[in-house]
Amino acid sequence: MSGLEIVVLIISGVFVGFINTLAGGGTIISLSLFMFMGLPADIANGTNRIAVILQNITSVTAFRQQRLLDTRKALWLSVPTILGSLIGAQLSVQIDETTFRKAIAVVMLMMVFFILTKPAKWLKGQELLQTKKISFMQILIFFVIGIYGGFVQVGVGYFLLAAIVLGAGYDLVKANAIKVFIVLMYTLFALVVFMINDKINWQFGLIHAIGNIIGAFVASRYAVVWGANFVRWFIIVIIFITSADLFGIIDIRGLFLYTLNAIEKLKQEEFI
Repeated sequence: MSGLEIVVLIISGVFVGFINTLAGGGTIISLSLFMFMGLPADIANGTNRIAVILQNITSVTAFRQQRLLDTRKALWLSVPTILGSLIGAQLSVQIDETTFRKAIAVVMLMMVFFILTKPAKWLKGQELLQTKKISFMQILIFFVIGIYGGFVQVGVGYFLLAAIVLGAGYDLVKANAIKVFIVLMYTLFALVVFMINDKINWQFGLIHAIGNIIGAFVASRYAVVWGANFVRWFIIVIIFITSADLFGIIDIRGLFLYTLNAIEKLKQEEFI
């Protein structure tokens, strides 16, 4: 792995950690980058979980220190999500590479809707719901979200935020705290499934996680809105480029490798 690749993985990780901690959708960047750099879609999906775990450990720690995390409710909501994630992760490692690439492309395009509709505008907290016991419907909803999260992870934050705010009544700040806790819990279990099936590139995952930790640390302490519109459109562009690559319309990996080779060639010429 070249120095440039390491820098790209870390810098992109900062953006991903920041975006995922505040809402969701940052995983699109991780999966896109891993596949552009040559990882098969299924291995990119498993590798991404390393950074997700480490960034959410950082976020959960910060939210707990600020007393924003309702640990009891988060634990109860984590149980059905964990069970669902085991099913989703197993499905993702069994599906063939071509079909999985198409599935990721479709999911990414679906995320455009959630990004454009700005869910923060209609997600309002309701204190009365916070004291109610978890219902069977909530268990079912979080179980289904767990299946989705275990399968592909992309944009799971939007679904979790909606379920926590609309179903449990928390405002966006406290819902974010519960969200990152749930994601941490189910991803730990899903990671085991990917490890057993040898679907992880540890080198890529750990280097990318360095940036994720930084981004998560900043986002969990300084949840500012500045630049949100830029981030939203940046992700949309990434979605369309990645989807085009996954459907075989363009070859981003080829362009990426060509650029790296060109840079390496220039470096060599400087020393000749």
